[in-house]
Amino acid sequence: MPSRPETEIKLPVKNLPALLERLRQLRARCQGRVREENTLFDTPGHDIRLRHRLLRLRRETPARSALIPAGPAGAWLTSKRPAGSSASARYKQTLESDTSVSLHIDWLARFGALGFLPGFRYEKFRTRFRLGSLHLDLDETPVGNFLELEGSPREIDRTARALGYTPADYIRATYWELYAADARRRGKTPRHMLFRA
Repeated sequence: MPSRPETEIKLPVKNLPALLERLRQLRARCQGRVREENTLFDTPGHDIRLRHRLLRLRRETPARSALIPAGPAGAWLTSKRPAGSSASARYKQTLESDTSVSLHIDWLARFGALGFLPGFRYEKFRTRFRLGSLHLDLDETPVGNFLELEGSPREIDRTARALGYTPADYIRATYWELYAADARRRGKTPRHMLFRA
């Protein structure tokens, strides 16, 4: 899987209907809403995490809402690693490789056979939008709603400003970091970021 550079930020979303209306006004193209189930894998010695890398399996199922149509089903295997020392502190920058994989394979068994163990699991509803070459992903998570902007720094800044945000609102944290901070605030031990049944 060839790596590609990824530059992104997250923005906190307080008013979901208002954000959706603003995205419509900006003519962002909605590509549908899915429910994601994500599992990070690592070696027994946590070699991937200790090298600041990530190996993730993501499964997506269609999940329409009253405001958003359903997106397509799919599954993705992704690896990420730091982009290097030139990364700007304002943006999260990584090198990412991903490939579409079958939903019908027991990936837990396959990874186990290779010596990888499942680690952090997290769920979210994701609605994808496109605005020119900018990727916008609206994530509804158990710890709040966030809008991810991925593209060039100039596109990120311009679109964030059009949505009413400033660089002071930019979040570079991962979902693990956001979830762990939320768990600590509530006096809980972080385990998995899952919706309650």
